[in-house]
Amino acid sequence: MNKVTVLITGADGFIGKNLCISLDRWPNVNVLKYTRSTSSALNQLVAKSDFIFHLAGVNRSVVEQDFEIDNANLTKQLCDAVRVSGKSVPLVFSSSVHIERGSAYGKSKLLAELHLLNLHAETNNPVFIYRLPNVFGKWCKPNYNSVVATFCYNVSKNIPLEIHDGKKEIELLHIGELIHSFLDLLQRLPKEKIFISIENVYKVSISNLAELVKSFKEDAKCITINEVGGGLKRLLYSTYISYLTPLEIAYPLEKHHDERGSFVEMLKTKNSGQFSYFTASPGVTRGGHYHNIKTEKFLVVNGLAKFRFKHILTDDIIEFNVSSSKPEVIETIPGWSHDITNIGEDDLIAILWANEVFDKQKPDTNVYPIKYE
Repeated sequence: MNKVTVLITGADGFIGKNLCISLDRWPNVNVLKYTRSTSSALNQLVAKSDFIFHLAGVNRSVVEQDFEIDNANLTKQLCDAVRVSGKSVPLVFSSSVHIERGSAYGKSKLLAELHLLNLHAETNNPVFIYRLPNVFGKWCKPNYNSVVATFCYNVSKNIPLEIHDGKKEIELLHIGELIHSFLDLLQRLPKEKIFISIENVYKVSISNLAELVKSFKEDAKCITINEVGGGLKRLLYSTYISYLTPLEIAYPLEKHHDERGSFVEMLKTKNSGQFSYFTASPGVTRGGHYHNIKTEKFLVVNGLAKFRFKHILTDDIIEFNVSSSKPEVIETIPGWSHDITNIGEDDLIAILWANEVFDKQKPDTNVYPIKYE
């Protein structure tokens, strides 16, 4: 890809900021920004451009005329600037699914589309239109761009959520998917294609969306993590975290301490167990029990440990010496008693994962000290 100058209108908006940050990593792209505070005329910027992302516009206003001025009229000015330049400048436009709903905002986006289609029909200038659903992600402005942004902001700040129609379903598109599509378009420039669709759009009801976002805050209080490894939950969780302040991303954990050392539960999952860590002073042995169902994985991150296992029926014994200098996972087996002794000179620190969250009512921890015959 040769050196390309890309003009982004609305560069200081939600989508614009995310696109600018992504393009900043491309050494062969020079970005020109058009915002309300830009001093350069639109004609001058277009004349220097090889590609345009037209993202500027108004989503909300108490004055209906603002939609036509900032959405339709600005798009016409941009199209006129392309005509004046005499160049063929691929132009991407962020339209909206609201064009089908008859609102002043939707009508202004539809009129903007018509200006672009006229430009394409008259000059054969490449035009690409995205009819976007509710786009969400980091840096989205609450109470303006997205209900997701509003819910995440309000929940993180303990502001009640206002829900008028909880059963209403909305379509959500994550900003990362949109930016990926933009960048792919910039590189590949498909021919004979005007309207661009994105596959990874999620549908969710307003009430379910609210409950998901609220669950992120509630889970944090009991050091529990939701099922956020994939799909919509993963994207919503990432978005929620982006609305926390630096002071809110740190929270204390309960520390259990006795003469053997310390034990701290770090994270509990909904259905994949929990993570903890413990310490042991030199010469201290911890454990001496077996499990019927529970399994654990241990990793020594500081010090030197001896792991001992004894089969509770056969009395078979296995030992492992494990050092933090050579990372190695030791896994417990149901029906084998096990203990860990600090055989080094420094405090032993080990992290562990258990395949179930600890339940005081059903601990599945049975005392069985390991003794040599």
